[in-house]
Amino acid sequence: MFNEPANNNDDALNRPFSSKQHSNTLDSAIQSAQDKLLSLQDQEGFWVFELEADCCIPAEYIMMMHYLDDIDEELQNKIANYLRSRQSTEGHYPLFTEGVGDISSSIKSYYALKMAGDSIDAPHMKKNREYILSQGGAAKANVFTRIALAMFEQLPWRGVPYIPVEIMLLPKWFPFHLDKVSYWSRAVMVPLFILCTFKATAKNPHKVGIRELFLIDPDKEQHYFPERTFLNKCFLAMDKLGRMTRRFYPKKMTQYAVDQAVAWFTERLNGEDGLGGISPAMIYAYEAMLLLDYPKDHPQVVTARKAIDKLLVINEHDAYCQPCLSPVWDTGLAVLALQEADKQANKESLSRAYDWLKSKQLSDEPGDWRIARPDVDGGGWAFQFENPHYPDVDDTALIAFAMADSNFTDMEEPIHRATRWIVGMQSKNGGYGAFDVDNTYYYLNEIPFADHGALLDPPSADVSARCAMLMAKVAKNHAEYLPALARTIEYIRTEQEEDGSWFGRWGTNYIYGTWSVLLGLEQTDIPKTDPLYTKAVSYLKSVQREDGGWGEDNKSYYDIKQYSGQYHFSTSFQTAWAVLGLLSAGEGNSPEVKAGIDFILSQQQADGVWDDKCFTAPGFPKVFFLKYHGYDKFFPLWALARYRNELTRLN
Repeated sequence: MFNEPANNNDDALNRPFSSKQHSNTLDSAIQSAQDKLLSLQDQEGFWVFELEADCCIPAEYIMMMHYLDDIDEELQNKIANYLRSRQSTEGHYPLFTEGVGDISSSIKSYYALKMAGDSIDAPHMKKNREYILSQGGAAKANVFTRIALAMFEQLPWRGVPYIPVEIMLLPKWFPFHLDKVSYWSRAVMVPLFILCTFKATAKNPHKVGIRELFLIDPDKEQHYFPERTFLNKCFLAMDKLGRMTRRFYPKKMTQYAVDQAVAWFTERLNGEDGLGGISPAMIYAYEAMLLLDYPKDHPQVVTARKAIDKLLVINEHDAYCQPCLSPVWDTGLAVLALQEADKQANKESLSRAYDWLKSKQLSDEPGDWRIARPDVDGGGWAFQFENPHYPDVDDTALIAFAMADSNFTDMEEPIHRATRWIVGMQSKNGGYGAFDVDNTYYYLNEIPFADHGALLDPPSADVSARCAMLMAKVAKNHAEYLPALARTIEYIRTEQEEDGSWFGRWGTNYIYGTWSVLLGLEQTDIPKTDPLYTKAVSYLKSVQREDGGWGEDNKSYYDIKQYSGQYHFSTSFQTAWAVLGLLSAGEGNSPEVKAGIDFILSQQQADGVWDDKCFTAPGFPKVFFLKYHGYDKFFPLWALARYRNELTRLN
């Protein structure tokens, strides 16, 4: 609950906006942040910042080198330095800053460090091992970790879900089909079918093993999969039946399925941007091709490896592998911040950004989304530099809105091409998923492979709000978008939590979701007396911290009641979200907004930007979290500029 912000010993909260001293401080802060952000723009016009995940991704890179017996010692040592620096004081490896221990991340980090030469008697290795054993040992790891352990012969293959390559031949009416899962699941699973069917075996040149991480001999383990529900038990029975009948599969059928799988991922290899643009899919595709005896100098193999290595961030003393690259998302957010700061002064930079973005807009390219919407014309943007099979609904709505908000010439065609595509991607309930339409086959989360619970891409409030923001903006002069907008608003209304917030699927968490929706609602004609606004405002004010800022822990994905909007310190980017949300709701004169602005100003560094060290978003809630290194570069600037502009308007 907001009591009294730090650095506020007088009646500043109740003074009007016209404080000249504050305005000067605000102007200089904006100018400094703007100049720094402009200096980070690439010559081609885009921005791209590092995108960091938990330690599984860099650990997997070391494991890939040992799987292939292709070890770069210098790079391995740098990644090992990174892994050691990310270990918690308790010895485990969490999924996000100050998170609870995660057994799978801890196992992969332990194994990678042992491969890199760390002694199991070293204090950091001993502490990690003690944690892993206290959680039931390596047999309790998640599916992806167990697959890796099976490939390194640390676990029998019966400890891995049965995912034969013949899945490629299943008809669409079958309970499981590739078209029924999310894009990231498809991209990961198809090459994985090949690796698991042929029980890929790592070269593991130093014969590094981790039997010390098992409570009993893994060869004697009898059962790895929990029986949670009746449906889950049915899928486990199908898993068992598949294993029993495997030897009866005709070889020609298996080969045909392999050919189908190879054709599927080859079409989507995506050049040096990689399969699906995500590192696990890239690595599995690379390893699958080598398993199928593609020569190392085969053009597709060479390109696949380049795609993986493009994800590396190599510093003087450490290195890590990113899960993917985020130039389109980063550029869209950067231009919105710069437009708010000074549209005219930043016109040259913004024009270069829009020229680059227009060159990346998709049109008639093949894409998996066309399976559900074959009659819809293309018009989206991917998240990465290139990923034509998988345009991102969230990115597309954000960028097209930025274009519409810019008032620049030559924008009508890309804006309406994007908006028509957005309308075509609407799900039945009026909401929007990130990549797919009506991807709501929830029963599939019960299959043994889906222990991560991230198999699907259902509609979410934050993505839907971005789509509403775009449709409302362009519908002011184009009424054809109003019916789809109305359906989205109704969806958003049903998704509002009892406390007034909205869940944040792609950013942490209820502060992010609530900010996203309020920005979208601001473009509509819904009155600000509507409960959509008033309840959201009450929520944001209720979770403001005493220092005037806002902060929310990723633990809110595990325990809503305890952690919604709560963290033990404030962050600049989450404070910016809350301030932007309140400003969108007409709260420019509120003391809470003033206190939030003061907090942001107090945290600005000498170089003009901010330094928030915590993770900023889920890749998949409870499973995979991300740190967008750009969030503390553009969100605080955006909030400061929007506040200054409100000051001018109100006075």
